[in-house]
Amino acid sequence: MRVAVFVDGSNLYFTLRALNWKVDYRLLLEYCSEWGDVVDAVFYTGVKAGDEKQKKFFSALNDCGFSVISKPLKVYANGASKANLDVEIVLDMFTTIDNYDMAILISGDCDFERALQHLRACGKQFKVISSRQGVSRELRNISGMHFIDLENIRNKVERTQDDDWVADEQMYLNGDFDIGSILTALGETS
Repeated sequence: MRVAVFVDGSNLYFTLRALNWKVDYRLLLEYCSEWGDVVDAVFYTGVKAGDEKQKKFFSALNDCGFSVISKPLKVYANGASKANLDVEIVLDMFTTIDNYDMAILISGDCDFERALQHLRACGKQFKVISSRQGVSRELRNISGMHFIDLENIRNKVERTQDDDWVADEQMYLNGDFDIGSILTALGETS
């Protein structure tokens, strides 16, 4: 079975922050390969303009096997920032639909309900990975037995202190990370 993985980076970050643990992206892809050959893995996120640290984090994601789709963060008057990539995720799901048999959506966002309904109507299988606390009622309802609670797979995908790859979800959102540690783990120098 051919598997495509679609990661809503911001949604995953906030879900894991609420759970108080971090994911190892290599292990996440390994876990997804339990359903077949991962033929595509895409990580969607917003970026701060000119943030070199984020670029290096995205490069580390590339090294793990992810393509990274990004767009600039919009900064609002109240100081909040956001980059909504839901449309990009859905477009990619359907423009690449002939390339996979199963889609794995890593998000709890209710905006994907209609897309999953349409995938099912097209004869595609899917899984939704999120947390019980973070998944919308709509996604939980449509995914049924195909919902995977992150807490149930924590032992398979959690980043521990001993991991070689030390990339952290928070890095790409706020740029506060030690790039030297990442480069050292990847066998590079800063």
